[in-house]
Amino acid sequence: MPPEKNYYRKGFGLKEEIQEELQAAYDSPLIREIRDNAYTLQRGEVKIRLAEAFGFCWGVDKAVSMAYETHRKFPDRQLWITNEIIHNPVVNMHLKAMGIRFLDEDENGKRLAIKNFGLVGSGDVVILPAFGASIQEMQQMDQLIAQNCVIVDTTCPWVSAVWHRVLRHEKFAFTSIIHGKYQHEETIATASRAQRHLIVLNLAEAEEVCDYILHGGDSKAFMHKYAPAASEGFDPDRDLERVGIANQTTMLKGETEQIGKIFERTMMRKFSPENLAEHFMSHDKDTICDATQERQDAMFELVKEPLDLMIVIGGYNSSNTTHLQEIAVERNLPSFHIDCSNRLISNTLIEHRDLESKTVIRTENWLPDGPITIGITAGASTPDRVVEQVIERLFALKGELVAV
Repeated sequence: MPPEKNYYRKGFGLKEEIQEELQAAYDSPLIREIRDNAYTLQRGEVKIRLAEAFGFCWGVDKAVSMAYETHRKFPDRQLWITNEIIHNPVVNMHLKAMGIRFLDEDENGKRLAIKNFGLVGSGDVVILPAFGASIQEMQQMDQLIAQNCVIVDTTCPWVSAVWHRVLRHEKFAFTSIIHGKYQHEETIATASRAQRHLIVLNLAEAEEVCDYILHGGDSKAFMHKYAPAASEGFDPDRDLERVGIANQTTMLKGETEQIGKIFERTMMRKFSPENLAEHFMSHDKDTICDATQERQDAMFELVKEPLDLMIVIGGYNSSNTTHLQEIAVERNLPSFHIDCSNRLISNTLIEHRDLESKTVIRTENWLPDGPITIGITAGASTPDRVVEQVIERLFALKGELVAV
């Protein structure tokens, strides 16, 4: 852990000074109106039904506020962020417009293969994102502090809670089975804290790993598939004897719970119930963040209503947003994941991220004629202003007035 000098985990007491700037960029009078009207807005033939929990969560609000406070605190210094502070293109674009640079991009905004910490000069300020930073990156922070740099750490407390669980696994020589996406920044940071880890994406992978635990198999074939998701030198015959469960905080809670139960049952079958504690570390507490769970619960409630289609708003690399759309897809409700209102090209053409192919595609004839009820939700990194812009665009495409 870096020394406390020049290392900040809280804001700088400038929240009131930046409040007007934040509201101008991200707040929405229209969204406040809809919230006050039982999350419903009717304009002509169009009815909008908002999920009762959506958009900016506390952790995201904290991270964004800290970035703005840092900009206000150090107006004459170059500010850097190791990578996207949150998964929202609008927020990250605003930060770039403020002169904050990203260590995973070159001067033209092109993504680099690795983060270039050599760009940071003496006395510069480096912001760590809400996803946290890996152990290797934290070692870089030590070196930067030695160069009189300032580090501002916006890591979400829910992420830190998962790290505590992983460190507990490490302390008692358990392998961490992490439910998450191995390329996601948060999971990379979490996995770096576990000397032995294996990342599973979903129930199917969890069942495959558990089948190996019970029946063995071809270790080379196993590692051919899971090498990118496993710790260096991982040996499934050795490292799956003692396991504990951790997670990426934005995964579906129900799926994480099922994965935990699958591994618990597997270890009981393999080693007997009386020896379970020696081979499986049970959950000490839930580490799916409150905001993620609230948005998932609200989505489950919303899709019970008669909706003609669903719009899910959030960054295309936002895990929690993707899981919100999965809830609609599982119910065969037409749904479209967009990151901004510009994706609503016309009333006959929409550009959106396809859940199955994970690519951006275009779909024709997406907006039905006549009266329509549209459900809307947004991931935890999506500002109210972006949700407002999407709603205004929907009304415009249907020829309805937006102003009250």
